[in-house]
Amino acid sequence: MSDGDKNGQDNHGDAPVPVEVWPELERAECLARGAALKWASGVFCRPEHLERLGQYRKRESQRTASIHSRLKSVVQSYLEGVDWGLGQLREARAELREVSHDLHKADLESRKNSEEVTTLETLREISVSHRQLLAAVSNLPRLYKVRSMVLETERLVESRRLLEAHARLMELERWQDEVLQQLQGPRGLPGTRLTSEDEELVRNYFSGVGRLVDALAKELWAVVGSGLSLACQNPTLFVSAVRIVEREEALDQMFLEERRSTSGQNTPMPPGRPRCWRDRFFKVMEEAVSARFRSVSYLHTRGPGLASHLSALQHCIMGDLSTVRHFLEQCVPSHYRLTRAYLRFCHQFLQNHLGLVSGWELEGGEIFAVLNWVLHIYNSSEMMGEPALVVELDIDDMGPLISQEGLEQLQNKYVQKVRKSVSEWMHKALEVELTDWQRDQEPDIDHEGCYHTSLPTIIAQMLEENARVALMISESLRDQTIQMGLYEMENLLSRFRDAIIVFGKEHRRDSAINSNKFYLHYLLACINNCIILKTSTESLQQQLCSFPSNRYSRISLGPLAALDRAVRKACRLVMDHLLFELQPHLQELLSRTWLDQGEVTQNMCGVLERHCEFYNRVRQPCRQRLKEECQWLTVVEYVRTLMQKRVVCRNSDERNQLAQRMTQDAQQLRDHLQSMEIDGTTDEVNPTALITALADIISLKDPNMLILMISELVSKYPDISEEHVSVLMDVRGDVPKDVRKSVIDFLEQSAPPLPQGYRPIFTEILVPSSRIQFCLPTAKCT
Repeated sequence: MSDGDKNGQDNHGDAPVPVEVWPELERAECLARGAALKWASGVFCRPEHLERLGQYRKRESQRTASIHSRLKSVVQSYLEGVDWGLGQLREARAELREVSHDLHKADLESRKNSEEVTTLETLREISVSHRQLLAAVSNLPRLYKVRSMVLETERLVESRRLLEAHARLMELERWQDEVLQQLQGPRGLPGTRLTSEDEELVRNYFSGVGRLVDALAKELWAVVGSGLSLACQNPTLFVSAVRIVEREEALDQMFLEERRSTSGQNTPMPPGRPRCWRDRFFKVMEEAVSARFRSVSYLHTRGPGLASHLSALQHCIMGDLSTVRHFLEQCVPSHYRLTRAYLRFCHQFLQNHLGLVSGWELEGGEIFAVLNWVLHIYNSSEMMGEPALVVELDIDDMGPLISQEGLEQLQNKYVQKVRKSVSEWMHKALEVELTDWQRDQEPDIDHEGCYHTSLPTIIAQMLEENARVALMISESLRDQTIQMGLYEMENLLSRFRDAIIVFGKEHRRDSAINSNKFYLHYLLACINNCIILKTSTESLQQQLCSFPSNRYSRISLGPLAALDRAVRKACRLVMDHLLFELQPHLQELLSRTWLDQGEVTQNMCGVLERHCEFYNRVRQPCRQRLKEECQWLTVVEYVRTLMQKRVVCRNSDERNQLAQRMTQDAQQLRDHLQSMEIDGTTDEVNPTALITALADIISLKDPNMLILMISELVSKYPDISEEHVSVLMDVRGDVPKDVRKSVIDFLEQSAPPLPQGYRPIFTEILVPSSRIQFCLPTAKCT
């Protein structure tokens, strides 16, 4: 047993001390023994290994001794720390006892002092009362003079001696502030805060000061509002007003600085401060600008007087700006930048005013006046574009007079108004045109000798004028106007074509009763009108060429297509009228009478010659087109008459006579048509050559050679059909069945395609169906 254990037993007597055994300790010991046994069984597994047992025992003894020494040192240091901590706790407990004792003594002293302070309250109240009485006595002379000074200051304000009135007002305010300050006492001392009753008493006594401030402000702002008129007459009042504004602004800054410097003491601002009269100065100027410009109108603003109203605004603004720059600017400090402020006021007023005007139901001329004023006049050198004003005005910061969306809406309204006007004028012009067609005189003739009416001139001038006026605003508005004009022209041409159709129907219906002898003349005038309108349309389209083609492609092609349809319909009616006059002569053509007499073709040539003289009243290229159609129609009707088999040859003499007469007719028609300056020169392209070719087939002596002649005819006219050739062989009257069959087989096998640029002629000629022979007489069904 160690010495410590013996001492413990001596200290506690002979009674044994129970030793508590921890289960963790037992478990650890078991684990240690098991690990040692495992290690020993591994090391001493053979007898020869026991020789090193002494070495292992010595090494383990040294390790155990080292572990014991480290454990002792750790326990020793832990015990020393615990001992030091206990010493600190003892010292803290002693100090706490001393502090508690001192606090108890202080509490006793404080209770004794509170009883002594109570006796000083009466003395403090007497001191405050004495101070207030002293302030009242010292301010009695001023207090007696307050009412008289208020009355005198009111007279100064009424007589507009503003600087003197403001000086008296400042003195009264200083008296009021000093009285309040003296009644309140030195700052930071307890019990010196002014009571609400005392403050209300002072306020009531100095109530005249507040009325003076209001009266002075009223006169001051009246002077500022009339600054423009005063500047040209006597700017002294305006200068006085500005000086007063600057004084008040300096006082505001002084009181604000004083309050910031004593922010911890909650210093109150004087009554009515800060007044911010400089801001109010600019506000009054802005209100004066609005009131002045609202009264600028020598005519009614709405209606025709809107342009005059805008012009009056322009002159008023520029006159006022000149006054501000040359007079008022010299009456205010430089940091006011009065010209810039006035420009900003004008701009803001115009923004509001034009926004209101844009919302009205304006007519086209009024919208044009607004757009022109906003986009051109306002920014021109006549107004805000003046070099002296450009440096003062920043449009980008203030924004445009009318927003981009507002401008687009105005432009759309303008286009709609113009569209309505254009549509009405086109409708009236078309009505006048239809009335002209019924006149019992020929149409007007221009300097080129061509027929025309007033319709194209009215339409072209109207569209060009609208485009020119719109271009004065912007290119985009011009494009919208042109687009609208082309669309309306397309509608007009559609109605124009319908009117031509009705005109033709009425003429055919009334031709037997009361024929319009100038029917053809006005048809030709319609063709010329379309040509003139086409020139105007192309001129308008050229002004849109700088934009993407797909944007206006449909609008651009629409009027031209409508013009082409109208021209085609008018030309068709002209040809129908020609056919109507040729019809009596065509009835006698290719008949027995025609074979015996030669007057039919001559009469036809007379009709053609008369019509071609009328066609000379038509502009190119329609003039040549009508003459070519005239030639084409004549040949087609001649061949159609031949297909009717009015003459069937019975022998070679009749065939020769028929062929000879057809050749003479072809030559006669060719000579007359060439004399009328129809450019169909060669036989390959001249339709009259077909008559000669058919005459050669009829005059052929040997029918067996017919297939060669037919093949040559097919090579020139590939659209000829078996029915046409069959009729030709019927007219000959001598074609055997085998030859006929060979020719028909040849035609069925050849069927050549139509060459490019070839105009079919036989396609327009229908072969009459042959009647079926019945053995019984025909009768009506019962």
